[in-house]
Amino acid sequence: MNFATATFLQNLREEGGKMSNSETNTDVILIGAGIMSATLATLLKEIVPDWKITVFEKLERAGEESSNEWNNAGTGHAALCELNYTDEKSDGTIDNSKAIKINEHFQVSLQFWSYLVNRKLLADPQDFIMTLPHMSLVQGEKNITFLKKRYEMLSKNPLFQEMEYSEEPDKLKEWIPLIMQGRDAKDPIAATKIDSGTDVNFGALTRMLFDHLERTNVEINYKHSVNDLKRTSDGQWELKVRNLDSNTVERHTAKFVFIGGGGGSLHLLQKSGIPEGKHIGGFPVSGIFMECKNPDVAEQHHAKVYGRAKAGAPPMSVPHLDTRYIDHKKTLLFGPFAGFSPKFLKTGSMFDLVTSVKPNNVLTMLSAGAKEMPLTKYLIGQVLLSKEKRMEELREFIPNAKSEDWDLIVAGQRVQVIKDTEAGGKGTLQFGTEMITAEDGSIAALLGASPGASTAVHVMLEVIKKCFPQHLKEWEPKIKEMIPSYGKSLMENPELLNKIRHSTNDTLGLRREDKVSNIN
Repeated sequence: MNFATATFLQNLREEGGKMSNSETNTDVILIGAGIMSATLATLLKEIVPDWKITVFEKLERAGEESSNEWNNAGTGHAALCELNYTDEKSDGTIDNSKAIKINEHFQVSLQFWSYLVNRKLLADPQDFIMTLPHMSLVQGEKNITFLKKRYEMLSKNPLFQEMEYSEEPDKLKEWIPLIMQGRDAKDPIAATKIDSGTDVNFGALTRMLFDHLERTNVEINYKHSVNDLKRTSDGQWELKVRNLDSNTVERHTAKFVFIGGGGGSLHLLQKSGIPEGKHIGGFPVSGIFMECKNPDVAEQHHAKVYGRAKAGAPPMSVPHLDTRYIDHKKTLLFGPFAGFSPKFLKTGSMFDLVTSVKPNNVLTMLSAGAKEMPLTKYLIGQVLLSKEKRMEELREFIPNAKSEDWDLIVAGQRVQVIKDTEAGGKGTLQFGTEMITAEDGSIAALLGASPGASTAVHVMLEVIKKCFPQHLKEWEPKIKEMIPSYGKSLMENPELLNKIRHSTNDTLGLRREDKVSNIN
């Protein structure tokens, strides 16, 4: 099947349905009922309660794609344990700037959730967040040297002051008994631990936020798929939306549109026609995890333990052994193993990848293909892995792991952004979260993956800052009420950090932390 045929079939599938005479106008339209749209809608409803907000989601309920708890959205990324957020330079020095930035952003999320709980807009915080140790684990002298340098730098920072480090087998047996069972005592191993890490169920949080939004008269339309959008002569956006129940196509207009449809955002960004959306492509990667089916084994581990990606492997391949709590049930997951599907969403189309290639991004995509051959080989190798090969990787974490205790589960789709950059040149693959906004601020789209959900509040505040600059002065007092650290660096204000931590911990039911001192 050639490109033209695939495009035609995709358009035919999307445009099906009778045209409805109904047309509605609203202030804000949000596409996708995931954590990003939930966060932006909640922020706006608190800041400007009179604005009319409409949400369109093609699935039957909120939080079913990237935000779902089974689709790998829930570790509570705060850079406490994720070693890929710490760069080791060629001269051996450590750059922790990304880790510090992500931790600051996660603190913003904690403050906003705490505000919502205090206002009784969210009920029991234990339904979506709980305290869980975050650990980094490495093997081999070279990796131990790296981890120790990282610890020595980060532990001097108020944000990471509680971090502990150990190479002692007896101490590690206390921290991670399951991982230490059956391990050769002669193998060099080291770990860091922060007890105040969290496990966040973003699927549950998303659904809680949308339940709240429905109570505040936000119009949420499930089983509605946005097929197209364009600018009108008066500067608004007109959307064609297919009602999947009635098979009719409706027209909706809004002053501002946010595209938060996970992997599906790229196609809609392209259809918007804004210049900022050109020369951008996407590469889909699916995740596969191993879930422990033996509760006796799962009960022996209580932490999120992240390793270090092997030489030549992409950042998305960082192995981790995660304790997760889903529906208040303890679960143990190991992964990720990469898979490949041309779909941009788990519920997407097999034509998603090919129809994302446009005349304005074809050179960008081709350049990425030429540059990312190692990634292609890595993905092929991952797809071909047998269960026993995956068990061998698991046994680097759990030496005594038994195959019968573990099953494979397919997690969500992630679309890594491909764009032209000054540093990387044409067709550079990005592994973070990208926000694309029109120059006039009338539309914004969120693309990319990790750290994603954990930094949702910070990212949505950036959307507000870029898209509504004319209102910022008026809105700032309310934003500061919700986010006490807004506009400030917690790293540089340890007294404020200490105050906020005690407040958020009390409100969210998290472990109280020791007083943070100014150790910079």
